[in-house]
Amino acid sequence: DPERYEFVVKFLGPAETHYEGGIFLVAIVLPKEYPFRSPSVGFRNRVFHPNVDEQSGSICLDVLNSTWTPMYDLVNIFDMLLPQLLRYPNPSDPLNPEAAVMMTRQPDKYRERIRTTIARYASPEYIRRVCAEHNMPLSISGAASLGAAASGGASGAASGSRPPSARPSRSTPSHTRPPPERPRTTG
Repeated sequence: DPERYEFVVKFLGPAETHYEGGIFLVAIVLPKEYPFRSPSVGFRNRVFHPNVDEQSGSICLDVLNSTWTPMYDLVNIFDMLLPQLLRYPNPSDPLNPEAAVMMTRQPDKYRERIRTTIARYASPEYIRRVCAEHNMPLSISGAASLGAAASGGASGAASGSRPPSARPSRSTPSHTRPPPERPRTTG
């Protein structure tokens, strides 16, 4: 489609979070108007999190929905926004109400559910299998090279600028349809 550019990035769960050790496939769709219009961002493998729709992979972040500016680029998404989303869930405005309730009322069960989901859908073995099935390279992509590629060689972020809050919001999912061919296993 000449109106947009789609690709998938392997994103490592941030250190010192419940998601550490997980490998997440993140679908990115750059609209023709990028960087003046925000990219569509969603998980292709399952993520148990209050602000991620477990079935579609949609995420809700104010930056991607309403406060995006051309100052931001893909480096911001992978170095700041997604790590903050996973580090600081917002259970008061969830896309996944089950995760939100479990996080606030049963934190031990919540942590265990995340670990189980990672073991099943974000483990190195699962990712190797999915990559082999879909002819995807196995290397983990670096955010710096993504930013350079998407912005024509420069990161696009103003020096010294502070990105807006990455506080999850339910206002609108960051994309309106599930990422293409989301890998799933049954059973």
